[in-house]
Amino acid sequence: MTHAALVVEGLRVVYGGRQVLHGVDLEVPTGQLLAVVGPNGAGKSTLLRAMTGLVPASAGRIVVDGRPLERYNRRELARRVGYVPQADGRSMPFSVRSFVEMGRYPHLGRWGSLAPSDLAAVQWALDVTGTVHLTDRALDALSGGERQLVSIAAALAQGASTLLLDEPTSFLDYRHQVEVAALLDRLHVEPGLTIVTVSHDLNASLASAEAVLALRDGSVAFHGPPRAILEPATLQAIYDVELQVATWPGSDLPLVLPRTGSR
Repeated sequence: MTHAALVVEGLRVVYGGRQVLHGVDLEVPTGQLLAVVGPNGAGKSTLLRAMTGLVPASAGRIVVDGRPLERYNRRELARRVGYVPQADGRSMPFSVRSFVEMGRYPHLGRWGSLAPSDLAAVQWALDVTGTVHLTDRALDALSGGERQLVSIAAALAQGASTLLLDEPTSFLDYRHQVEVAALLDRLHVEPGLTIVTVSHDLNASLASAEAVLALRDGSVAFHGPPRAILEPATLQAIYDVELQVATWPGSDLPLVLPRTGSR
């Protein structure tokens, strides 16, 4: 029997004295690319952080690869789940290679030395993210887009089968947005990672994701295939604004736009 990669049941999270998530239920099949969308303050980042154990659940449970989250220690969980937080502009005084090598910490022994298998995993992560040419550069000398790709490389070096990314294309120029989106598509297909990505960009989510979870005020407002979210009433219930659905010129891809008045 194949377990879902992630199962969330009745998840409630109180954070900073405020209840942020209200009984969230979610199942992410192995190998799925799920986009989590919704307005600011909906609880999207909190959900991701709860699934990594960085934010404790007040009620409910989270199951990772068929095993309750609380039964993992940090190293065990890091071998299953890689997490890329929101970019905050800060950097650490390390070279790119050193930073990506740190992603192997769940697999290192007592002395922390890198075995040939660790070096191979680091090289693969650098290769697949297209960051090999940056290996000798300092993190604080990189552009925002380069730093985001390196952060993904470090998460991939962990060897996890599930990758959680919080706003991976925020504040990036168009070129790096395209590079990150294309990378996630490749990782979803080969090696077939389970990917959960939080995004404010509904249009990008509709174009790439296999399923969409929409949160509003800490509760699930929608969960299903991308095109099923396109009902005007559903969109308005999620975003509290009237939206219209068009299509990208020259394709049948949906394009969600704010309705600014009659024409």
